Amino acid sequence: MADTVVAPRAPGALELVRAFVNSLDIEDGVDSLLDADGWGRWSTEVGCQGAATDADLARLRELRETLRVALLANHDRAPLPEEARVAVADAIDWSGARTTVTEAGLALEPVGGGPRWLAGAVAAAVAAALGDGTWSRLKACRDDACHWAFYDHSRSRTGQWCSMEICGNRNKQLRWRERQVGGN
Repeated sequence: MADTVVAPRAPGALELVRAFVNSLDIEDGVDSLLDADGWGRWSTEVGCQGAATDADLARLRELRETLRVALLANHDRAPLPEEARVAVADAIDWSGARTTVTEAGLALEPVGGGPRWLAGAVAAAVAAALGDGTWSRLKACRDDACHWAFYDHSRSRTGQWCSMEICGNRNKQLRWRERQVGGN
């Protein structure tokens, strides 16, 4: 998916969450958090350099996949699933992110570098987006072969596909074929 389509970007720090979830390209089978080499390339792209152990990467992959499930729940306008709340809280603890007071209220500030900084930055972005209402617009593509994260810019907040040209078209054609077979 990464080479064929760029899903709609998210505003502000929420873009890091979208990029983090998209560090696994399900369709192409490429996981940027699988090993140190992949981490090195991906972390440089998102501006988060620092060495990562296998344990760090495993922890990040677990957080990523829990967030992907939460993004799928956003299609139903469901609240943040309990497992995602726990995963974000664990990420805050593991990262050592600090609570700061800003003009807008309390905020999380990631510290350090590398995987722990990333976990803190992702948790801070999720917390801020939950507070300002933008979280529900960050979704994972409904196509089971894709699940690419995208930001739903539609007025009605009903976007389902990362790309209408690829995933949307593929699923609409599949439904059309199913109706044709069922109608015969």
